[in-house]
Amino acid sequence: MKFTFSWLKEHLDTTASLDEITEALTDLGLEVEGVSDPASKLKTFTLAKVIEAVQHPDADRLRVCRVMTDEGEKQIVCGAPNAREGITVVLAKPGDYVPGIDVTLSVGKIRGIESHGMMASERELELSEEHNGIIELPSGEVGDKFVDWLAANRPETVDPVIEIKITPNRPDALGVHGVARDLAARGLGTLKAVKDVTVPGSFPSPIKVVIAPEVAAKAPFFSGRLIRGVKNGPSPEWLQKRLTAIGLRPINTLVDITNFFTFDLNRPLHVFDAAKVKGDLHVRPSVEGEELLALDGKTYAFAPGTMIIADENGPESVAGIMGGEHSGCSDETVDVFLESAFWEPIAIATAGRALKINSDARYRFERGADPSFTQPGLELATQMILDLCGGEASEVVTAGSVPDTTRSYTLEPARVISLVGMEIPEAEQRATLTALGFRLEGDQAFVPGWRPDVLGSADLVEEVARIASLTKLQGQPLSRPQAGVPQPVLTSLQVREKTARRMAASLGYNECVTYSFIDKAQAELFGGGTDALRIENPISSEMTHMRPDLLPGLLAAAARNQARGFMDLSLFECGPVFSGGEPGEQDLHLSGILVGANAARDPFASRRKVDIFDAKADAEAILQTIGAPAKSQINRKLDGWWHPGRAGNIALGPNALATFGEIHPRVLRHFGIKGTVVAFTIRIAAIPLPKVKTPSRPALVLSDLQAVERDFAFVVDAQVEALTLVNAAAGADKALIERVSVFDQFTGLEGGKKSIAITARLQPRDKTLTDAEIESVSAKIVEKVTKATGGTLRS
Repeated sequence: MKFTFSWLKEHLDTTASLDEITEALTDLGLEVEGVSDPASKLKTFTLAKVIEAVQHPDADRLRVCRVMTDEGEKQIVCGAPNAREGITVVLAKPGDYVPGIDVTLSVGKIRGIESHGMMASERELELSEEHNGIIELPSGEVGDKFVDWLAANRPETVDPVIEIKITPNRPDALGVHGVARDLAARGLGTLKAVKDVTVPGSFPSPIKVVIAPEVAAKAPFFSGRLIRGVKNGPSPEWLQKRLTAIGLRPINTLVDITNFFTFDLNRPLHVFDAAKVKGDLHVRPSVEGEELLALDGKTYAFAPGTMIIADENGPESVAGIMGGEHSGCSDETVDVFLESAFWEPIAIATAGRALKINSDARYRFERGADPSFTQPGLELATQMILDLCGGEASEVVTAGSVPDTTRSYTLEPARVISLVGMEIPEAEQRATLTALGFRLEGDQAFVPGWRPDVLGSADLVEEVARIASLTKLQGQPLSRPQAGVPQPVLTSLQVREKTARRMAASLGYNECVTYSFIDKAQAELFGGGTDALRIENPISSEMTHMRPDLLPGLLAAAARNQARGFMDLSLFECGPVFSGGEPGEQDLHLSGILVGANAARDPFASRRKVDIFDAKADAEAILQTIGAPAKSQINRKLDGWWHPGRAGNIALGPNALATFGEIHPRVLRHFGIKGTVVAFTIRIAAIPLPKVKTPSRPALVLSDLQAVERDFAFVVDAQVEALTLVNAAAGADKALIERVSVFDQFTGLEGGKKSIAITARLQPRDKTLTDAEIESVSAKIVEKVTKATGGTLRS
């Protein structure tokens, strides 16, 4: 939507500047997409007067002029044939940019004589194509701004053009008057009322209008009248300039008037050459085979049922969209039939899309024109035709009736303040709606016909907020539901999940995100694949069941990587697994797999194959990070996809916190994986929460006393687990023994036994340990281990 600043002022009595207007338009929701301001490129030019003009000594067509400027006399060499003494000219000084020739001036020499600037022509200033000589002004004083002279004498040359973006819900802003209404409501001026005109008819119209019942719902109201004896031709200069400024090509007075009303008051009109209309006009659906040569020069074939305006000869117009070439007005037109109608928006949009016609009329009708302005628009256009073209108007003929769009919604001032977040007094709210054309009766706001987008009380709130300007909103902190330190937002399980992810990543694992559904064969390998976990409408045949474990997705990813040459892999995933289809049969796991070697090849022989102890160490590190108890047991109540004898559960009694070990070769063959895969699965939700919940970590306790370490080697049966021995030793004195760890294991002793060597670190708290106290603790360690494992101290 384009309009000029002066055009806007014909509807808005304002003293606001162009910048104030454009800023307000964007704030009102009518976003300014561009402003073409001719004055901006002319602001540096001033008026000057030629004191003397003499022939250039070395050029027949050049003259050396002495020019009086606001900076004193200047010497300028000029080649214009009208450069002479006594004329007032437009001066461009050194440093000025001349748009017509795309040059920034500087002091130069022309045929050996210095020239301090130039006297400009109209084409050089992009005012017109005139370039036969420099501009001669009939008035003006030396030093005056040229833009000021143009504003006073040729205002159309410096009239800014404003282009705004109209959202589909604001058809009222498709006319300059509607834009002015919004600005007036904002307080940037006073809206000038549209004239109330009634042109009496002096004779009955020989052309009548009939609306077919089949399209009565699509064409509720049609009005028109005949105007005879008009004199058509080029429109007045002011009208041509107004249309040209917004990108429209002037055609003739009658057509230009209809285009003017389309943009001025958002009232599309159409004029038929009455001499070319045979009989009455019928608004009806088209029939098979009908077509129309339209005003855009294209022929359109109508699908049956398209709403058209036709006479006895056939189609004359696509209703509400575009007129036909046959009945279009030309300079020879004497009698015209002026149409003003209201069309149902959906019908216009449907027909326009089917025919692929984009016109200004369609653009407005499909968004919703004001039905109540159909008749007043006809009267105003009639008056303008009579004023510009002469003639005599007939009585108005109509068909149908103006749709009743009367509706009202409750204005609740307190709710407006609550929703908007600004203190807007009730009087201001009512004044805003009144300025926008709403009629208020008590707490009921009646919506004007030009606002089809207002469909509820919430829209009233939006209108008040829009005019009040949301830029005035002050940020306010939300009140806390309770005083004091805010409570954590994340649950304990969410915190653990985030911590576990970060720890796995810090251990060198790459995170995978796989689908929560897998095929039945894979699900059965991991204890799933039942009907309870089957998906009713799977997205593919390979995703038919919910996953019972995270390992299938990780193993499939490992197989894809191996197929592409990546043999050393560290992958993990954290997500839900499913044991059934009912609520509560879902758990949160974190699983990781290690494939290949633990490091890249190097000269130090540090590369080795990953084993179950790598998986166990990583699982224990993650368990420790998320707060699992340090004391735990190892059991071998394993699921079928783990390698028997090479895997175990980290548990607290019957509660398995994690599982680690090798994946069964049978599972690896199913996925096509080469080599050994070690893995771990951590059941995050199974880890017990701490008994004491504190917002911070406990204080670090350090001792200034020397710690003592003692080594022990025990001979035990081959089936005895090292952890059993370690736990027994640590329980000998829980206050004094800080840590017990295994540092050696030797197998192959007589009788199938093995040797396990441990280190016990004793950390005193109160005093330095004596030899007797150390020996006493050592004896307790031997006693505890012997009782728990049946082992003996190795000699």
